[in-house]
Amino acid sequence: MTTSPTTAAVEPPSAAPGARAAYALRWPALFVILAAEVMDLLDALITSIAGPTIVRELGGGQTLIQWLAAGYTIAMASGLLIGGRLGDIYGRKRMFLIGMAGFTAMSLAAALAQGPGMLISFRVLQGLIGAVMLPQGLGLIKEMFPPEQIGQAFGAFGPIMGLSAVGGPILAGFLVDANLFDWGWRTIFAINVPIGLVALVAGLRILPASRPDRTLHVELTSAAIASASMVALIYPLIQGQEAGWPLWTYAAVLTGLLGFVLLAVVERRRDRAGKVTLITPSLFTKRAFTGGIATGMALFGSLMGLSVVFTLFVQLGLGYSPLKAGLAGIAQAVGMVAGFIASQPLGIRLGRHLMHLGEALSALGLAGFVLTLHLAGDGITIWSMSPALAVMGIGMGLTMAPFFDIALAGVDEAESGSASGVLTAVQQLGGAFGVAVIGTLFFHVLAGADGTSRVGAFRAAASASMWLAVGFVALSFALTFLLPMRAREESPAGH
Repeated sequence: MTTSPTTAAVEPPSAAPGARAAYALRWPALFVILAAEVMDLLDALITSIAGPTIVRELGGGQTLIQWLAAGYTIAMASGLLIGGRLGDIYGRKRMFLIGMAGFTAMSLAAALAQGPGMLISFRVLQGLIGAVMLPQGLGLIKEMFPPEQIGQAFGAFGPIMGLSAVGGPILAGFLVDANLFDWGWRTIFAINVPIGLVALVAGLRILPASRPDRTLHVELTSAAIASASMVALIYPLIQGQEAGWPLWTYAAVLTGLLGFVLLAVVERRRDRAGKVTLITPSLFTKRAFTGGIATGMALFGSLMGLSVVFTLFVQLGLGYSPLKAGLAGIAQAVGMVAGFIASQPLGIRLGRHLMHLGEALSALGLAGFVLTLHLAGDGITIWSMSPALAVMGIGMGLTMAPFFDIALAGVDEAESGSASGVLTAVQQLGGAFGVAVIGTLFFHVLAGADGTSRVGAFRAAASASMWLAVGFVALSFALTFLLPMRAREESPAGH
């Protein structure tokens, strides 16, 4: 049972939004929500650093490295479609704490995994439970803060996420190299346990209790179709290279694509019949939103795919230790933070053009990295890679900072919850797709690079992967024209 100084301090404000009073413990409660975001971000970033070490100890081959990231993100994308609705039905605080407890437990389970199959299973469960935990933060912030302070609350996410992006890979490398308690890579999961326990205890005491609405329902049929379609699309893209691309891999990809078509048909029929839907169908009549989905798939696919490929290149190709691999990517992480900071004043003047500028810089950084690989040859160093990585990071920061606001422009208030959930799920699905496609090309080129040095083979694989990522970014550049010029710009017809 939650204990607190006063009943008034626990109950969220119930007045009209425009006159809502601030929740007394809103700032300490915000840090509990931020702890959940940090745990998720670290879990998405640090496994790529530890991947080669995990494969050496547990086995599983090249696909294990891809599944460590893709299994988590596919599960997260699937769960996010219903995670927010569960908070509406059963109460956001309750679902946040259940999610935090489960995420912490699965982190410990992953740390204790004894084989690749077991580890991937726990990663999938982490993603599913994380999808229950993370969506509650937005609703809790809206309950705790008056309208004039919500911007400040969301502003706290930037520095925390930036520090996590910079420090996460370095922390992962340090933990693996330090081999604390002889646990090696297992500590990257175990570190979530103390963070989760502290956040759980604090959350029990200071998060406001929200009122559940048992009249709402979850549409499980559509959720199952969406989840099955995601798996059918991503699984063959990862396993196909190792299996030799048999007929079933092509059939599975086609099944996944048809599954999304079926999902759209089912949702539209349920909406016409006045039944509960998983996704608000009217969203797909709006060009800005559908353009945002396509743009997000390309953007986040390039980002996550590159994260895995870069780690493989510096650890397996250049022979870097996990810590040195984490330090090798610091220029890109710092560039992303700089891009996020610069986006605040630039976004007001440039609007959608800011995304185009960021995409152009991202492509320039990627091309610059390929040129660096060619000029430096086998003698490539962290210092020679850093300029291109920094440009790439700045571009990604400038692109991603305004993405959600612009993609949600013109979405009606009644559609905003569904729209936010779908875009966040697309972010995760795009990441899994990028890991599958870009990672598979990397391993394909690597397998065919005979007659060269080890570094030469990995340079060829990295170069091919970078050019594919340039294609992803170029596609996102073209798709960005479908988005409104500015965030929260009203479209006359909603298209």
